[in-house]
Amino acid sequence: MAGNGNENADGDFSFSAAAARDALPRITTEKGAKSADVCHDDTAPRVNFQTIDELHSLQKKRSAPTTPLKEGGGVVMGTSGPTTPSSGETMLQSVSASLASLTRETGPKLIRGDPTSAAKVAHVPHTPTSVPAADVSDSGLKFTHILHNLSPAELYEQAIKYEKGSFVTSTGALATLSGAKTGRSPKDKRVVKDETTASELWWGKGSPNIEMDEQTFLVNRERAVDYLNSLDKVFVNDQYLNWDPENRIKVRIVSARAYHSLFMHNMCIRPTPEELENFGTPDFTIYNAGKFPCNRYTHYMTSSTSVDINLGRREMVILGTQYAGEMKKGLFGVMHYLMPKRKILSLHSGCNMGKEGDVALFFGLSGTGKTTLSTDHNRYLIGDDEHCWSDAGVSNIEGGCYAKCIDLSREKEPDIWNAIKFGTVLENVVFDEHTREVDYNDKSVTENTRAAYPIEYIPNSKIPCIGPHPKNVILLACDAFGVLPPISKLDLAQTMYHFISGYTALVAGTEEGVKEPRATFSACFGAAFIMLHPTKYAAMLAEKMQAQGATGWLVNTGWSGGSYGAGSRIKLAYTRKIIDAIHSGSLLNATYHKTEIFGLEIPNEVEGVPSEILEPMNAWEDKEAYKDTLLKLAGLFRNNFETFTSHKIGDDGKLTEEILAAGPNF
Repeated sequence: MAGNGNENADGDFSFSAAAARDALPRITTEKGAKSADVCHDDTAPRVNFQTIDELHSLQKKRSAPTTPLKEGGGVVMGTSGPTTPSSGETMLQSVSASLASLTRETGPKLIRGDPTSAAKVAHVPHTPTSVPAADVSDSGLKFTHILHNLSPAELYEQAIKYEKGSFVTSTGALATLSGAKTGRSPKDKRVVKDETTASELWWGKGSPNIEMDEQTFLVNRERAVDYLNSLDKVFVNDQYLNWDPENRIKVRIVSARAYHSLFMHNMCIRPTPEELENFGTPDFTIYNAGKFPCNRYTHYMTSSTSVDINLGRREMVILGTQYAGEMKKGLFGVMHYLMPKRKILSLHSGCNMGKEGDVALFFGLSGTGKTTLSTDHNRYLIGDDEHCWSDAGVSNIEGGCYAKCIDLSREKEPDIWNAIKFGTVLENVVFDEHTREVDYNDKSVTENTRAAYPIEYIPNSKIPCIGPHPKNVILLACDAFGVLPPISKLDLAQTMYHFISGYTALVAGTEEGVKEPRATFSACFGAAFIMLHPTKYAAMLAEKMQAQGATGWLVNTGWSGGSYGAGSRIKLAYTRKIIDAIHSGSLLNATYHKTEIFGLEIPNEVEGVPSEILEPMNAWEDKEAYKDTLLKLAGLFRNNFETFTSHKIGDDGKLTEEILAAGPNF
């Protein structure tokens, strides 16, 4: 030993390179041996690295995230963070321009990559804007690191390292918290009212569009951009909306949290490396500065939260809320404006397709079963929430699913249960601190617990997410009053009436002070997101249904035999049998009878469903109570529809009269 090494100053021994080479004999073979018999030397040339960091860098293979574009294609969930050769300086200049202040000549100085990384990478020069330069501020002296289209693995690392409340669950999903806001803030949503939108958008009573002026929007935009520029790093997602390649929209999301970046990675359509390389300037940009409040002294502000959309500038600003759903639904609102301009109907619906190519649309408010019923392992899932219906057929707007997971179970919803794995975002769930197993029944944080996952996590998802024209349009209502039939066939006017009404009911206990069922109406089953008057979407729906021969259905997933507290919830198994009968076409050949008041056509029998629950009155013991409750609900429908009676569809308004006649008659 002493003869092969040298003692250093500390008394330890070190081996010379020559001694190390001679310490063990090299493996040799006989000359002339066949290649198959050669025992190869397992030594290799020294890897060219100087530091541990350089060695670690060799572990990371360069790649980029993709969405499978071919039928049955595999999914590549790569990385594109600091190591992805996307669009280089062009991309940096584009992001810098997106983050340009309104009061300074240039956008921020950008560096790609995590600021904690030792790697030094080139930064983008200032990007001039059309605004004259003002006084230089300290923000112009710093660099902002951008993490561009990171992979789920990279975003996990960012979230767990730097965002309190982020954990990996037992199934591999990322559990995170959305802060004080665990749902959307519709009363804090604003839309800029300018010369164009003043005449195009739906304003006034019943409208979700609360106006703000251009100047106030720019004040909030400046506040958000200044906040994002003050950070050491921001996350940037460049992605698409709409699987129809002829009508897709390029979107850019700039955010401060890895959770938000992963959420949008899942919910938008993920570009291929080639598409990312040539992404260019986005069609719409979101500035998510939700960790920072708005200035409550700013005009139009009523709280520290503000979600603002400027359709002219094609921008959205989020302040004072970290709930990720604001981004998803904000973009949906934008699509509700842009797509009808192209004669494409935007829809708040689920959509699936049978093996024979028959497509069904599912409309329904939260809690009606829209996601559950559209996710059917016997059919291909096109999407669970947002779609477009063009002259070519249907297409999903999104690249993922956003499922409620309160009371989720493997038995009732196996596809959603199995989709909650690595890459999925779990919002505001409660889990065991040791095993990290999620308790989906626990509402300690909120009842609005959610799971966001890429659509390809559903095994029978149809990639690309497009399909032919729908054959069935299914309107779902969770009727807690217990008077609507489990299934009704609708004519075209009735379909439009119930589509515009968008009915469901809250049950006692879901909100403080609610002691009995409370009717909720949301126009087009998504009033919070629509931009135009509801009758315009309804007219487009009727036109497309008539042209394609589609049938309308009203399905009650709520109560039977009495209102909430007296009757019982219709079993999911029965609802699935009803939906199966719609898909198969057997209900088209069934015999029907018409109900009083609402004039709904009810089938006399449905295979696998007890006949006594098909007619609601038969399931009630107290017939008088049934009639009183039915009249009460009919009155609520009529009162709600008064908002729309003054709006005429077409030049002569005849269609409006037909729709009104299709409502309850008493």
